[in-house]
Amino acid sequence: MAPAVTLASTSPFRKELLQRLGIPFLTAAPDVNESARANETAAALVRRLSESKARAVAASHQGLIIGSDQVATTDSGILGKPGTHERAFEQLRNLSGKRVTFQTGLCLLNTGTDRALLDVIPYTVKFRELGDEQIERYLRHDQPYHCAGSFKSEGLGIALFEYMEGSDPTALIGLPLIRLTRMLAQSGIDLP
Repeated sequence: MAPAVTLASTSPFRKELLQRLGIPFLTAAPDVNESARANETAAALVRRLSESKARAVAASHQGLIIGSDQVATTDSGILGKPGTHERAFEQLRNLSGKRVTFQTGLCLLNTGTDRALLDVIPYTVKFRELGDEQIERYLRHDQPYHCAGSFKSEGLGIALFEYMEGSDPTALIGLPLIRLTRMLAQSGIDLP
């Protein structure tokens, strides 16, 4: 019998992605401080937070716990979630014509063995040159105020890009299914 699977996230995007695999799972909200530490790289941050989220949920759930976290980075550093229309507008204006790399951390924690499989999957997008009116129309449509980088690639945000680069397009949405499938196989759940 396969171990129980719990997604340590309340993100509807991560939940929708995990449903693609067709395995039964629960969701649970991890109570984790997501602040970066001094001099912590983006990759180290998402790796640490992915494991912290899985371990926080493991306090009340058994089996396999999936933790994930994501940040967007540019040459000038880590981009936060904008939170407001105004900040999202400025963020997209500043990203116009630039490359943004998303670092997505992934942890699969087996509570029976206390073994954590960890990885960080990068995915890069190149924004088109965007005018103010395009940005306004996009923001009114998708309202991506709680998304790193101020866009939803699974929505109209895809129209903002010139190109995308990476080994797993689901990493851009926040849960790298290709890598997760390999981790699940290592933990006794072979898909399909």
